Amino acid sequence: MGTFLFDKTIFGPIKSRRFGDSLGINLLPNDYKLCNLDCVYCECGWTLPPNHKIELPSYEEVAEEFENYLIKIKAEGVNVDSFTFAGNGEPTVHPEFPRIIDLSMALRDKYYPKANVAVLSNGLLINKDGIREALHKVDLPVLKLDAGTDKTYHLIDRPKTKRSLEYLAEHYKKLADKVVIQTLFLRGEYKGDKFDNTTEEEVSAWIELVKKINPSDVMIYSLERDTPTDNLETIDADKLEEISQRLQKEGVKASVY
Repeated sequence: MGTFLFDKTIFGPIKSRRFGDSLGINLLPNDYKLCNLDCVYCECGWTLPPNHKIELPSYEEVAEEFENYLIKIKAEGVNVDSFTFAGNGEPTVHPEFPRIIDLSMALRDKYYPKANVAVLSNGLLINKDGIREALHKVDLPVLKLDAGTDKTYHLIDRPKTKRSLEYLAEHYKKLADKVVIQTLFLRGEYKGDKFDNTTEEEVSAWIELVKKINPSDVMIYSLERDTPTDNLETIDADKLEEISQRLQKEGVKASVY
């Protein structure tokens, strides 16, 4: 059991399995997690209760720190393959998220024009016009889809709303020309509830949802970092590859990380 928090707004670049030399952008607090999910596997730990006082970096603070950081690492000859919005929770909850995306695209073009701008999101706010438009602007909108059935989705990702996977799929489709799906496969137990998103029922239902979304790519992976609860099991590479191959036979690009 353990958790990890990013203590800066801009950090890295760090070596990423999926994004190469990834410069991280954390629009959330540096000392606690802020998210509209409470996933059992999240490396940042559990989401704090809603009555906790929230303090986020302002647009102006992000803009100044972001450009100063880029000036410094560019002068040092540091390589950057991706500007990656992730951090301590869900990046789209920041009220200036669309404006910050415009900023990041401009700074990328100025300092690292070959880099991708990526956003790792759970997709729950994709129904909002400003969020959806911002996600459509970036090179890699990477959206979570961790189950095939609502029951397992709610056990693993523990959303704070009643949103269904069908709801997410319908909205994800609106970005289908570039949307990337990320899915973490695992099995385990939390508070007496067992879950396994690798069963035949789950994988078959998940594949149908992915086909409906028709993403540009699917990223498949399992646990690699600490989690807030101990009763979780990593899925072996052979099983992940089997799931990937099933999806590719349906005509959807997929990779195991």
